[in-house]
Amino acid sequence: MRKLISTGSPFEKTAGYSRAVVEGDWCFVSGTTGYDYATMSMPETVEEQTRNCLATIGKALAEAGFGFGDVVRARYHVTERAYVPRVFPILGETFGDIRPAATMTICQLNEPEMKIEVEVTALRRR
Repeated sequence: MRKLISTGSPFEKTAGYSRAVVEGDWCFVSGTTGYDYATMSMPETVEEQTRNCLATIGKALAEAGFGFGDVVRARYHVTERAYVPRVFPILGETFGDIRPAATMTICQLNEPEMKIEVEVTALRRR
């Protein structure tokens, strides 16, 4: 049975997507930027944005009945090469022991204030 997870972000309705979609034992979490959805504000630093990404993803996973330990794939997108060594330790705090298959790309994001976007796929452990 398909289950849709929402953060209540206005972007979800406008762009027609869900924060996460659960299909059977799989959970697909959409690319998540560093917004604080309680205040709809974006922190200035890539480190704070990374922490917000992970907090939002963690909440979506929990609502879906998953946890970070279930993550098997992660995709990280940053807007500056210089951000990579700044975000790796923060990502490592969450994923260091889990060690999902991962990709890091340098790219442009939808808005100039966005510095990082994180997407994960989780498979329920049995």
